[in-house]
Amino acid sequence: MPLHPEEVEKLKHAPAVSGVPEIILHRWSPRAFADKEVSGDDLKKIFEAARWAASSFNEQPWRFLVGRRGDATYKKIFESLVEFNQLWAKSAPVLILSIGKKTFSHNGAANKYALHDVGAATAYLGLGATAAGLHTHSMAGFDSDKARASLAIPDDYEIGAVTALGYFGDSATLPEQMRQTEEAARSRRPLEEIVLSEFDKPAQF
Repeated sequence: MPLHPEEVEKLKHAPAVSGVPEIILHRWSPRAFADKEVSGDDLKKIFEAARWAASSFNEQPWRFLVGRRGDATYKKIFESLVEFNQLWAKSAPVLILSIGKKTFSHNGAANKYALHDVGAATAYLGLGATAAGLHTHSMAGFDSDKARASLAIPDDYEIGAVTALGYFGDSATLPEQMRQTEEAARSRRPLEEIVLSEFDKPAQF
């Protein structure tokens, strides 16, 4: 039997960790989105959060192409998604394509860290959404060449990811396999696997 949205939301919150802000513990990536539009004011707040991410040389290489349901940008981003992602992303009221400028503005040199910085800004965007009572779900399953062509993205910009944005909906609207994933508890690798003093040697705290 499908869980109520409030039950899923509570289930998806990470266990409390001393010193870790709740906004981080409460951020997660749903596939079920409610049929509710996101206000322009909330969108502005969310992108303001992204704007203040750190970047190499303060280049701020990120650009976000934003589509709202019913407009041409939304349609172009949606049509670039693989079929699996179209199945659920069609319920999201906002679709965002992130891109990163591949060269530094001050000297034209290659910026090898552009997508790293785009990822940082996207993480801030996700936290900004959580703070506003919304959710994001970023995905790699899309045709980047199709997105580049349909949105006329210059060659000097590398394609990042597509992010769905909206209010959490009802997991019962998802296909069965997706619903089971939606209603499963989250997990993460233990710190000793990801925080190291040497390669494959856990750091000591």
